[in-house]
Amino acid sequence: MSDRVPFLDLMAARRELGRALDDAILGVVNGGRYLLGPALEGFEHEFAAYTGATHAIGVANGLDALSLALRALEVGPGDEVIVPAHTFVASWLAVTAVGATPVAVDVDPGTCNLQADAAARAVTPRTTAIMPVHLYGQPVDLEAFGALARERGLRLVYDAAQAHGARVRGAPIGNAGDASGWSFYPGKNLGALGDGGGVTTPRDDVAERLHALRNYGSRRKYVHERFGINSRLDDLQAAVLSTKLRVLDEWNARRGRIASYYLEALAGASLVLPVVPAWAEPVWHLFVVQVEDRDRVAAALDAEGVETIVHYPTPPHLQGVYAAAGWGEGSFPVAERLARQVLSLPIGPHLGEAQAERVVRAVRAVLG
Repeated sequence: MSDRVPFLDLMAARRELGRALDDAILGVVNGGRYLLGPALEGFEHEFAAYTGATHAIGVANGLDALSLALRALEVGPGDEVIVPAHTFVASWLAVTAVGATPVAVDVDPGTCNLQADAAARAVTPRTTAIMPVHLYGQPVDLEAFGALARERGLRLVYDAAQAHGARVRGAPIGNAGDASGWSFYPGKNLGALGDGGGVTTPRDDVAERLHALRNYGSRRKYVHERFGINSRLDDLQAAVLSTKLRVLDEWNARRGRIASYYLEALAGASLVLPVVPAWAEPVWHLFVVQVEDRDRVAAALDAEGVETIVHYPTPPHLQGVYAAAGWGEGSFPVAERLARQVLSLPIGPHLGEAQAERVVRAVRAVLG
């Protein structure tokens, strides 16, 4: 079918920003500084200002952003880190990468996010940190998690990989807790033309450590203060991200208009729609519904020319990499049900009105 509705059209961003992207890339190429140069420094300042953060540090990808944030907070072997049971596996892998143990907590069935009261019940004497995830672009309650972290003396690292521009009670999410890890994977609301990541933090000491950790443990050439790695956001990607950052609010607003249309047009259909708390301003990285017989519905929508994706079909605790932890079916019922029922509908800043209407018609036709 030639007029299929794509899940996300990445080339549309190129068509809209063509000359601006060309100029940004050529500016770096002709400037001759490709790593830790002025384009990266400029983007870091811009992204810190945009997210309300004191500091922003560019790194190679979203997984490194989370693991380096944990390392900068001195989380390591013997420590436990509370994570949501329903998330992309990178949230867990970051904990494992620093030698700590991920402790899963089931999520709220409406928002699909970790709740602070549930996390509080999982705290043990070995717990040193909590890593809530702003899943699907829907922010968690910063105040509730901040209060919990202060009360229990815990470090607080937010996984913000899907939430560029999200706000809580009117405030941007980027300066909350001890650090927030971001992904600039191409499909994100703020996506590079390759991989990329970043950390924002309100803490001067954390930022100082991160600058060294991402660059072989060095702040000065050939002077190595820490056991660092090579995880640098390159200047070409930084220039692309600066260009896209200028339109991010408008692109998020477009996503919001599509989400509002879906919420209204699909009300009463045989599915569960996303739940948005009154204090939350999501950025709709994904529009995820819950539906019985999900795989049949996805196949039927595909036959109607509507592309969907499942985020995520297997929860981390049932992945082979965590088999040794001993979790099995039934360990986290909500996460396991979500894995069977979640379905992401097409959404993005370049999804047209007619395409969104076609998605609704197809969903209504398939669900009866």
